[in-house]
Amino acid sequence: MDARGAVARINLEAVRHNLRVAKQLAPGARAIAVVKANAYGHGDLTVAAALKDEAELFAVARFEEAQKLRAGGIRQPILLLEGFFNVAQLEYAARHDFHICIHQFAQLEALERTPLARPVTVWVKIDSGMHRVGFAPEQADEVFARLARVAAVLQPVNAMTHFARADEPEQRAVTEAQIARFQQVTKGRVKATALCNSAGVIAFPEAHADYIRPGIMLYGITPFGDQQGSDIGLRPAMDFTTTLIAVREHKAGEPVGYAGSWVSPRDTRIGVIAVGYGDGYPRMAPPGTPVLVNGRRVPLAGRVSMDMATIDLGPDATDKLGDEVLLWGQGLAAEEVARHVGTIAYELVTRMTARPRLEYIGE
Repeated sequence: MDARGAVARINLEAVRHNLRVAKQLAPGARAIAVVKANAYGHGDLTVAAALKDEAELFAVARFEEAQKLRAGGIRQPILLLEGFFNVAQLEYAARHDFHICIHQFAQLEALERTPLARPVTVWVKIDSGMHRVGFAPEQADEVFARLARVAAVLQPVNAMTHFARADEPEQRAVTEAQIARFQQVTKGRVKATALCNSAGVIAFPEAHADYIRPGIMLYGITPFGDQQGSDIGLRPAMDFTTTLIAVREHKAGEPVGYAGSWVSPRDTRIGVIAVGYGDGYPRMAPPGTPVLVNGRRVPLAGRVSMDMATIDLGPDATDKLGDEVLLWGQGLAAEEVARHVGTIAYELVTRMTARPRLEYIGE
């Protein structure tokens, strides 16, 4: 019996395939591979190393994420999507070829007053409609003019924006307005532009520009709520699995688990699987959420606990201890599981804790 618990098996060839799909969708653009949040739960250093021959840049959210990549041997430029927040980070970025997104005047002022050992590449974040971070379009004239006078900045600068609703096909006009707003304030003023996240790469070819920023699609997951990655030729990069650690005979009318929230309508066999919210499997996954056992779909039964979950194997089940259980991956899309849970697949893959072991194939 193999009762090793939850394992995330990462197929690196699938990640490479998915980047190629993104590049095929945008043949005139270069690729910024987004590996923030530990490569969306897939292991940032290993994923970046797998993509080092195919991605022109990498992107992360946090300064510490970029440091980890550089210390781990990644040599491509790394784009800091949130920029820097003190002079020490700015000086480090200049020394280690980090590209810097700036989105507020405090960052611009730090660039103006800080002498650097070498110039940095700057991406100006334009708030074209997300209204989270970025310079408003009416501030662009001042920002570009001031940057042009900063000796520590490579000229000309780049510009980027982020779409708020590109994953909502019925809101296409919103994204088209963002594209137009961004192009109006950047045309003829920058070296390169980047607009498209994964949804933009797929749905807005007119906005592919110089660089694309594929994120979730690298991992085989679509950003569109009513689809799954295979619909557009993506391959799931993660098989999240566990093992069956108990099989119990269960009588009709008996509850299972905390609060007795699920009661069996029939005599059946209940399987106990070694996964719970201590591994990152969502506690809010309701009864009926599917898993795969020996190639067949069976439903969750009862409430997910910290270390275990229970599934209804059915009265005629022949499954045995140690059998592998697929929670999501090849054959059961993370997007489908997310719909049962009432969340998005992004959250499923990024919320895993340190307990599940990462195993890699296709290195």
